[in-house]
Amino acid sequence: MARTTYDELLDAGVHFGHLTRKWDPKMSQYIFMERNGIHIIDLNKTLSKVEEAAAAIKQIVKSGRKVLFVATKKQAKDIVAEYAKNVNMPFITERWLGGMLTNFATVRKSIKKMSNIDKLTKDGTYTNLSKKERLMIQRERIKLETLLGGIADLNRLPAALFLIDVKKEHIAVSEALKLNIPTFAMVDTNSDPSNIDFPIPANDDATKSISLITGIIIKAIEEGLDERKREKDDEAEKEAAQAKAKADAPEVADRAPLAEGKRSRKVAVETTAAIADEAPAADDTTEE
Repeated sequence: MARTTYDELLDAGVHFGHLTRKWDPKMSQYIFMERNGIHIIDLNKTLSKVEEAAAAIKQIVKSGRKVLFVATKKQAKDIVAEYAKNVNMPFITERWLGGMLTNFATVRKSIKKMSNIDKLTKDGTYTNLSKKERLMIQRERIKLETLLGGIADLNRLPAALFLIDVKKEHIAVSEALKLNIPTFAMVDTNSDPSNIDFPIPANDDATKSISLITGIIIKAIEEGLDERKREKDDEAEKEAAQAKAKADAPEVADRAPLAEGKRSRKVAVETTAAIADEAPAADDTTEE
């Protein structure tokens, strides 16, 4: 079953591109026509590309890895943050810090610093500080939360990136390229799709368009998570059955020697009786 329809894409305004004078020639394969000085995206291409991207991202999540969502433009940040939280995926919606992927170890230190501040507030150390120190720590905590709150649980590099507007997020794209991290992105007519592994030609400015495409990707992620959970449950059941079989095995093994002993004794008795029957009768005559 298709994840979306032509009519849904049309209603969300996915087909509207940028002005023809702002286009990127590398997007020509995804452009259907020009109307009133605006490029119209070929929705048939969008349908096939979004299906391809959803299938690929589902397999990534099914393997237990994370997808990082990146959307720092105003009309996309709230939508993407809400969707990403629903599936417990990391996200960046404020500002992409240079080196967030290529210098991930340093970013992890900043995240650790944020968790250390949280520990101070819990163990009572925070209350013993002066008012000025508390204010400075509080401001730093808010700043770190704003920039890195969405990736607080990201312990290693993500397996893939999903981006809104690759032109705006060009630093993230270049870092992903350096680290060979696959990229999924909504690509408008003013962007270069050549550096994106799974480009989805779509309007990346309209909130309805962003919500629809991101929602399709989120549903694919949910499917991957559900399948992973089912596989884990099946594996746990198999392990439990194997453990039970091993637990029952010694009891069977203990009974086996007893049964074997009974059989051996029966064979011995039957053999002795047979020998006794075949022996010659004793000579009762005596010499005179």
